[in-house]
Amino acid sequence: MQKKQRWWLMILLVILLAAGTFWPLPVYLETVGSAQNVAKYVSVAQQRDRKPGKLMLTYVELARATPFLYLASFFDQNSSRIPSNQITGGGDNQEFDLVQKYYMETAINQAKISALKLAGKSFKQQFQGIYVLSILKNSEFKNKLQVGDLIQRIDGKSFSSLTGMTNYLASKKANQTVKVNYLRQGSSKIAHGKIVVLPGTKRHGIGISLVEKTSVTSKSQIKANMDGIGGPSAGLMLALQVYSQLSQRNLKAGRKIAGTGTITASGQVGQIGGIDKKVIAANKAGATIFLSPAGKSNYREAKKTAKRIKTKMKIVPIKNLTQAVNYLAHTR
Repeated sequence: MQKKQRWWLMILLVILLAAGTFWPLPVYLETVGSAQNVAKYVSVAQQRDRKPGKLMLTYVELARATPFLYLASFFDQNSSRIPSNQITGGGDNQEFDLVQKYYMETAINQAKISALKLAGKSFKQQFQGIYVLSILKNSEFKNKLQVGDLIQRIDGKSFSSLTGMTNYLASKKANQTVKVNYLRQGSSKIAHGKIVVLPGTKRHGIGISLVEKTSVTSKSQIKANMDGIGGPSAGLMLALQVYSQLSQRNLKAGRKIAGTGTITASGQVGQIGGIDKKVIAANKAGATIFLSPAGKSNYREAKKTAKRIKTKMKIVPIKNLTQAVNYLAHTR
């Protein structure tokens, strides 16, 4: 009898260990990631930037919590616990990865455009459609469209921007049926559904969140291969790297410069998440300058973190690409 009890106890312990190690909780853990030299991802006119110094993008590590990892996170002051629905929006991991990929694709294009404009280089931008990022519960397209579908036309009409498409939908009456032409994994498809009132607004639409897909071409042949890195927060550092190569201005001057922030086509720098962890990653990588979005929440958190870890790294608030370039060019 005792031998059987020992076996049952051992089996129970194995089950508990397996559950504690592998059972996924509805929580993500955000921890300190890394700082990477943008030059290794970017080429301009088929050339890499090999000048001394680094312009470094920073990112956080994001992982699904298990019971043991969740408990351990309370002993790491740089770990944050985030409900999974805040990360994935209620979608699965595959949908989340797709959304992050499309955000990065958009960030690359915005970085190219802002850098080309500042460098005074000509370029062409072609609107290719709208990616579906999420679908609202009240949308008539809930079980018709999927995350990752590329909308090309509405009611047979093509558009030159996201704004043009959303304005067209906003002009429609609620319950009016529209036809959507879209691509799914390269195959052309059609879906029909009714216009709905978007939650929290008086605007009309089809109840999905969207991001533009565009292509940017120029004689400079800019390429950015960001495999393995998702999200839009690398935009500022990508734009600086592209601009420095286009203009032949040595912004690094042998320094290790890190930073973060979204970028728009006009060069405006936007807020991001996890900046405290990105400051720590930059410090670990030996950066002497950290470029932070100038918005109060990001800059205040970056300064607070720098003080907490007692780094000599200078935290610099940045509103736009021009300001970042001027700062780096005039401080050596």
